[in-house]
Amino acid sequence: MGRAYDICCGEMTSLNKSAAELMAKYKVHGGTDVTGFGILGHARNLAEAQERDVDLRIHTLPVIHRMLRIHDKVVNYKLTEGFAAETSGGILMIVPSESVDQLLKDFKQMESKEAWIVGEVMKGEKKAYIEKDFKTIEVS
Repeated sequence: MGRAYDICCGEMTSLNKSAAELMAKYKVHGGTDVTGFGILGHARNLAEAQERDVDLRIHTLPVIHRMLRIHDKVVNYKLTEGFAAETSGGILMIVPSESVDQLLKDFKQMESKEAWIVGEVMKGEKKAYIEKDFKTIEVS
């Protein structure tokens, strides 16, 4: 648990300055911090705010080291449903597909840590959902 605590504290105390700079540089179509509504709640808000009728399909959930073990033991934690109430869960961005790889490289260079592709934008009805067979990435 100590390692998970340290990871959480590191994430919650880092600013989103680099993410904001990259969002402007790569003309990101939308973005939000992932906080009290969880990744799916914020993805739904983003989908509803888009000018075009799109859906946001989440296929990957980054999860802090050992948090899946806690999820399995805590009632209503809702981590794998996308509604865990993070205090500072990172930034969810809608990035033009031609810019994704370079944005990820730039972020790693600026922050010395990884960012992930967690889903994709598809033609749809301004909804967001987590795929039935989503994968998790254990963040450490």
